Amino acid sequence: MSLQKIRSSRSLRLALRFVIPLVAVMTLLAYAVVPLMDKLTLRWSVRDLDIRSKLITRTLQEPLTGLLEQGNKTKIRTLLARATQDERLFAIGYCTEQGKILYHTPTFPDKLGCSLPNASAHESPSLLQLPRGLVHVAVNPVSIDGVPSGSLVLVHDMSYVERRSADTRKYILLLFAVLCLVTSFITVLVAHLSWRGWMTGVRALLRGEGMIRTFTKNSNSELQPLVGDLRALLRTIDAEKRIADDVTLSWNPESLRNLLYTQFTGEQILVVSNREPYIHVAVKEGIEIHRPASGLVTAVEPVLRACSGIWIAHGSGTADRAVVDKKDRVRVPPEHPDYTLRRIWLTQEEEKGYYYGFANEGLWPLCHIAHVRPIFRSGDWNQYMAINQRFAEAVVRETDREDPVVLVQDYHFALLPGMLRKLLPKATIITFWHIPWPNPESFGICPWREELLQGMLGSTILGFHTPFHCKNFIETVDRHMETRIDHASSTIFHSGNLTLVEAYPISIQWPTPWQESQPAIAECRKEIRQLLKIGEDCLIGLGVDRMDYTKGILERLRAVEYLLENYPHMIGRFCFVQIAAPSRSALEEYQTFDTRVRDLAARINKRFSHESYLPVHLKIEHHEPEDVNRYYRAADICMVTSLHDGMNLVAKEFVAARDDEKGVLLLSRFTGAAHELYEALIVNPYHIEQTAEALYQAITMPEFEQQARMRSMRSLVRDFNVYRWAARMLLDAARIRQREKLAAKIGISP
Repeated sequence: MSLQKIRSSRSLRLALRFVIPLVAVMTLLAYAVVPLMDKLTLRWSVRDLDIRSKLITRTLQEPLTGLLEQGNKTKIRTLLARATQDERLFAIGYCTEQGKILYHTPTFPDKLGCSLPNASAHESPSLLQLPRGLVHVAVNPVSIDGVPSGSLVLVHDMSYVERRSADTRKYILLLFAVLCLVTSFITVLVAHLSWRGWMTGVRALLRGEGMIRTFTKNSNSELQPLVGDLRALLRTIDAEKRIADDVTLSWNPESLRNLLYTQFTGEQILVVSNREPYIHVAVKEGIEIHRPASGLVTAVEPVLRACSGIWIAHGSGTADRAVVDKKDRVRVPPEHPDYTLRRIWLTQEEEKGYYYGFANEGLWPLCHIAHVRPIFRSGDWNQYMAINQRFAEAVVRETDREDPVVLVQDYHFALLPGMLRKLLPKATIITFWHIPWPNPESFGICPWREELLQGMLGSTILGFHTPFHCKNFIETVDRHMETRIDHASSTIFHSGNLTLVEAYPISIQWPTPWQESQPAIAECRKEIRQLLKIGEDCLIGLGVDRMDYTKGILERLRAVEYLLENYPHMIGRFCFVQIAAPSRSALEEYQTFDTRVRDLAARINKRFSHESYLPVHLKIEHHEPEDVNRYYRAADICMVTSLHDGMNLVAKEFVAARDDEKGVLLLSRFTGAAHELYEALIVNPYHIEQTAEALYQAITMPEFEQQARMRSMRSLVRDFNVYRWAARMLLDAARIRQREKLAAKIGISP
């Protein structure tokens, strides 16, 4: 017993000899790091506010200079007051070149004036202590037609920095306390070993064996909760930053360019899609330029125009070859070239197998589950693989660096990310799947399911419209492949590559390119009514789609027929215009569907038309976006009744077109847009009677209710526009890029 007591006493003294200095060192380190973190937090916050102040100045410059030239004092004060609705922007003022404060908000500090302490008036921002607390002051010049006219003084509240510093101090002290406890526990445990065993343990520890055993033993007990808590904390911080960005940043082409400059330092951006944004068509008069009826083009082109870069696509126009250079390139848009369109040529046989065959007779019905049986042929699959490889090689030829940012678009290129990963291992590959993703059982129908999934998992980021589609994809991978899935972070690790699977609801450009030139609402109504010979007292319903069986066109027309049957007083008072751009007319299923739509429209017109009244106006032809916009502005109701859709941008285009805040959107619950535009009348398009009743509700809806619904939807579409959609993906890609570079430096895998 005495020998055991001696050994215990020796072990205790040995433990205290290690623990006491360790606690002292940890305490000193904690109190040394906290002030340093406070300084770094303040420095980062000042830098962020510098950038933010310049962005606000650039945003206000155009309307402010116009009002200054007009001398409209009331509107200038209103403009400045509206800018300070942002909770962080405390005050704002406008100074003349002579340093006189001319306009300012009521909250502008009296002691501030137009000059800054320790800083010149037009160069650098500064911090100032006011009775309300610390504020950030920035003075930015304003010019009219290139001539300096004055400066804006922006005052930001810095109280959030103190809260952030307090949180940081708390987490640092907590981290050091946990480290100290864990290290002390391990030290005491080692000290209680016998002298011989302790020495053996030290030798093993020096060789690394002891450390491995310790972490293996404790990975599921003491350390695992800490790791889980830290991961949860990081996710919370990231989510809060996302929300803060959404609230404080207004996404537009300029802010997107700034994002690319700060996060990617001018990196090369490439877009790959099957459909090209501009089609050159040979006609008798020469060459016409068409923009295809595609939600993908509507969403992606504004991004590339903001970022510049190269768009690689299939050249399908009859005059496409006539306008490209020797490298199959052409600058677009034609009226104001902003980026390069690189065209890939396909033979009829290749297009039949890759596009019409595997993509549109196989993947399209498989993913939409629209009661059309998918068809899979080995020959189509071979063409699909070959064309994906051709596009991958084109990306390599067009890029001028080993780590470009490549945006791969849609189901035509499921194999492309994996091919690019082999050719350009350091590339950042963002794949966006514009259509729904089915459940694992449905996707299991595809004979080449594993090859498709492997190709898609070559992506750095894989985006879908809704969290439900992300969930379906992850479950599909889990069902059909051997991978490592982290459901908490929504990541999949496969073949040495980590893929983030995330929801990015796509949107449209805001404002539209023709915002300033579009005719007034009254003029559009008059033009469309005269064109279609519709009376002034007849309300207009509108549908805008490709001629596709997933869009619910037949169900929509049946609802119109049911409405006229059950509400006969609406005959002559309501008509429906269906714009249906021809699509994939070489496929038998689409030919049959076209015939059914024409027959149903003819039957309805035969039953209910009289004199000059025609209940259904079927426009099966291509319309330019500007022309479609006129229909949006002329219509009283827009019907979007897709049977299954990824997002459906028609709904958002209609909302964006209605600057009069009138009109009613009738929206299928099976669209991604229904998860955002809650103020629309949500219907089940399979339920014809329900859709018809919702249509009657839309027809009889009072103007005040229309305005309330439309105002809310327009606010959402404005704030969550296509630039925000792109920015969210690019920001996530930038973070992943930084982590990969750090991992490469310290030599670890994801």
